[in-house]
Amino acid sequence: MSTSRRFSRLSASLSTQDSNTHHSTEQVLIPKTMRPSWKPLCLYYTQGKCTLMNEPFHLDMFNHNCSVPLEENISKSEKLRSQNIDFFLVLDLEGKVEILEFPVMIIDAKTLQVVDFFHRFVRPTKMSEQRIKEYIEGKYGKIGVDRVWDDTAIPFKDVIQEFEAWITGHNLWEKESGGSLSKAAFVTCGNWDIKTKIPQQCQVCGMQIPPYFMEWINLKDIYLNFYNRTAKGMRTMLDQLEIPLLGSHHLGIDDTKNIARVVQRMLADGVLMQITARRSPADPRSEDQLDLQLIAAVESVMLN
Repeated sequence: MSTSRRFSRLSASLSTQDSNTHHSTEQVLIPKTMRPSWKPLCLYYTQGKCTLMNEPFHLDMFNHNCSVPLEENISKSEKLRSQNIDFFLVLDLEGKVEILEFPVMIIDAKTLQVVDFFHRFVRPTKMSEQRIKEYIEGKYGKIGVDRVWDDTAIPFKDVIQEFEAWITGHNLWEKESGGSLSKAAFVTCGNWDIKTKIPQQCQVCGMQIPPYFMEWINLKDIYLNFYNRTAKGMRTMLDQLEIPLLGSHHLGIDDTKNIARVVQRMLADGVLMQITARRSPADPRSEDQLDLQLIAAVESVMLN
């Protein structure tokens, strides 16, 4: 078993309320020379369910602060520009059949710091328990977080309800008035998350697409226009910007953190982040691509 997988499995077991498992895993002693400088997130903590916040061993092994690995001395960059959007909500969904993970991270456009994060594992609505078990073992078993997923996953409708309470608490949206986010925008690595997967999941759950999912920023488009080079995905962006990958690729919360680090770097380099896609009000399932050449032209004028 690899070191990273061992740490992930400890994360799933050390935060459980099962006293027997808790007792047995506390006997595992890992030499300091084997401990990574970067700590994996406690995936119970990210969902507000960690019961070991007073246990030194647990706190020593697992990160309970999403902003720690993201803090870089880039907020003082002379290239940093004023944005029309105050907060960027980085979103990276996981799950091809149904959504399995819903992580969001808020970045302050002025300070570039992580304000807060929201993370929920999502239990499929239409799949049988046997199919769910196979699905989760295939998706998360290899990185050792299948147990924490099973312990914490909740239906998509409940996730959306909790998410709306969260963004309302940050004054980014008001349920009573509906509509889009207030001075904030989603950032995704591609159009798939909001253009395709959110409508599909809403249809499966028999619910309307929430109004705040009507527009977003496709980071791939912004990246192409700003750096004048193509990036097929997050890994390419990280490589080209020489930012090391942290965590497990395709674990949604880790991918969201890594995408957030790309956003931080681009903001520090002087990018102007703007909405790149907007869903048609007449047909919320459709999506209108904005004129990216126009965005590039506007950026060129503002830079000169």
